[in-house]
Order: sequence, then C-alpha cells, then structure tokens
Amino acid sequence: MNISVVAEQSNVPAKTIRYYESIGLISAPPRSEGGYRVYSGRDVETLRFIQRARSLGFSVKDVGDLLALWHDRSRASAEVKAVAERHVEEIERKIADLEGMRATLMDLVTRCHGDDRPDCPILDGLAGADGCCA
Repeated sequence: MNISVVAEQSNVPAKTIRYYESIGLISAPPRSEGGYRVYSGRDVETLRFIQRARSLGFSVKDVGDLLALWHDRSRASAEVKAVAERHVEEIERKIADLEGMRATLMDLVTRCHGDDRPDCPILDGLAGADGCCA
C-alpha cells in the first residue's frame, strides 16, 4: 500500500505519518523500486492504535511507551495501567486548572455591567488592576 491508501485506511494524514516516521514512533517502511513507501496492513493497525491513543490525549512519548508495551507480548498489564493512570492524573490536573480559569472568568463577567460605560472589570482584571488572573 502507498501512503495515501494507508492515510485513508488509518485516518491519519500522510504528513502526520511521515512525521511519526521522522521521530521514530513508527518504523520507516521499505521502499519500492520507484522510491515510494510500501506499507502493510500491520502499519495501518499501528497507525490506528496511535490515532486512538492520541485522540485520548496521550503524549507522543506515552504513545511510544504504549506501542512498545503493545508489541511486547510478555509485558505485564500493570505497566499499561500505570501509563493510563498517570494520564488520568494529568487530565484531572488540567480539569482543575480549567475549572479555576472558568471561575475567574465567570467572576469577571458577573462584575461587568456590559453597558455603554467605559469601565470594564474584565479588562481591569486582565490588566491585573484588581488582583485577578495572577
């Protein structure tokens, strides 16, 4: 299969596939006599795996770790679970940060009259005039 077929079957753009090859996330496939990449069904499976992991927010490094574990049939599932648990903790930290941002912004929006007056608590808050947003 050429890269455009693999891109279509895996739902990973060709440019991204070449990037994954350049960083070593996937092995560069053999080339045809004409110099074109020749992919296999296993490459499609690997790219789908990567795409699913990335869609869950795993970092490229974590995806590499998960790929190594996926290929290692003697691995312990505890290793896989540990990677996933670390990722869940990171997601929870991000959620807490987002909730804090939302609360701050909602406070500023609530304090703003939204009328024709030029004074604006939102802009004052962003400028640090009220101690917000540090």
